[in-house]
Amino acid sequence: MTRKNALVVRGGWEGHQPVRATELFLPFLRANGYAVRIEESTEVYADADAMAGTDLVVQCVTMSQIGAEELAGLSAAVVAGTGFTGWHGGIADSFRAASDYLHLVGGQFATHPGKEPCERQGVQEDNYLPHTVNITELGRDHPVTAGVGDFELHTEQYWVLHDELIDVLATTTHPTRPWQPWHRPVTCPAVWTRQWGAGRVVVTTPGHSLDVLEHPAVRTIIERGMLWATRTASAS
Repeated sequence: MTRKNALVVRGGWEGHQPVRATELFLPFLRANGYAVRIEESTEVYADADAMAGTDLVVQCVTMSQIGAEELAGLSAAVVAGTGFTGWHGGIADSFRAASDYLHLVGGQFATHPGKEPCERQGVQEDNYLPHTVNITELGRDHPVTAGVGDFELHTEQYWVLHDELIDVLATTTHPTRPWQPWHRPVTCPAVWTRQWGAGRVVVTTPGHSLDVLEHPAVRTIIERGMLWATRTASAS
């Protein structure tokens, strides 16, 4: 087995438990032959030598900010073949003020619709709604999602703004509800990939809490995404 180098970058909003969430996947990475480096900030992205030797970046940094040199380093690494992946706000709601980051990832969290206002109690669960994640036709044959059936979740359902350069492996549909301002169902990507230069990007939007990350379908998709995104021989 050829040894690969994985860089886990975590931080940002503590509500997504970046340490505990990433720790769930460290045994998987090591069992699959990765040497794992863990960083608690994005400063490593500005280290060109470190990034050149990285085959996969697993990011869990919600919101927060990123320096210009750090973002340039991350983007250059992906263009050169470093894989980039993550879940939920750790990748799809990172660095909101950095347009080049949004361009790299291809989709951005906009909101997670909530319960009827009279049912809300000022807690995270106000935004937990039952919903379905539907595997697309493309997703049924893709290595990241092949064999995974449609599945149900009761958690945050991300509404994502995105462009047409992503390959959508799974979707989720926001229905119309009397207390919401939209007037027809809206289908958003829930899992997607993106080719960026020689690099592969994989985004999985479910993953707000540890129990969601441990859901068999979600965990399978995230773990397969790590393997698939990893630098290929042709990108070396």
